[in-house]
Amino acid sequence: MLLEPPIDKLVEKVGCKYALVCLVTKRARDLQQKIGDEKAIAEGTNPISYAAKEVYDDKVFAVYED
Repeated sequence: MLLEPPIDKLVEKVGCKYALVCLVTKRARDLQQKIGDEKAIAEGTNPISYAAKEVYDDKVFAVYED
């Protein structure tokens, strides 16, 4: 369960729950692939939690195309 950062704050930053899920899972997948190459995240840290924290800190954001 993701407790920090709060889900409500993340949804406000991204715009909708679906976009949030897509953004966080894509970023977590990228982080998971980088773990073999380098230490992208700290040992023992969940990639989903790390990706959500990046969204909360405005390091990763969604880009909408029409």
